[in-house]
Amino acid sequence: MGTFIVGLVLAVIVALILRGMIRDKKNGKSLQCGHDCSHCPGHCAEKRV
Repeated sequence: MGTFIVGLVLAVIVALILRGMIRDKKNGKSLQCGHDCSHCPGHCAEKRV
């Protein structure tokens, strides 16, 4: 029973993290590009133009 509860809690935590990541992606706050082109190898400028 304890294993089931721990598994359920972990599944909820993972679901919340994924939901936040998807929401951030839709709002343009992707982890892949922080829109700080000074630290970018160049692909940000190509997408923003």
